[in-house]
Amino acid sequence: QVQLVESGGGLVQAGGSLRLSCAASGRTFSRYAMGWFRQAPGKEREFVAAISRDGENSYYADSVKGRFTISRDNAKNTVYLQMNSLKPEETAFYYCAARWVITLAYTPKSSGEFDSWGQGTQVTVSS
Repeated sequence: QVQLVESGGGLVQAGGSLRLSCAASGRTFSRYAMGWFRQAPGKEREFVAAISRDGENSYYADSVKGRFTISRDNAKNTVYLQMNSLKPEETAFYYCAARWVITLAYTPKSSGEFDSWGQGTQVTVSS
């Protein structure tokens, strides 16, 4: 399994932006589809965004479309989540996830489809 380490979380005012990064270990990062999830206190973990192995396909939760952008740099073994126009209700722990896939375009979208997870990074949006 790949090891994942998130960074970039912090405190931001409503309407502000943050860029999360997730660094992966190993030399096979390009074999993994990647995703971002978040979990607020007392709530279930929810899908935020996912990207295919080659970066050509991406999917977003309806709630973040147009504001969040997922991207990856396979040369740097890193996936990013650019978050703009943040809202207080988006305060949560944000987790990076990976899934070994064969098909280039396959992009998993549910937590059960991912088999490696990072420890998470806290994002707090103040009103």
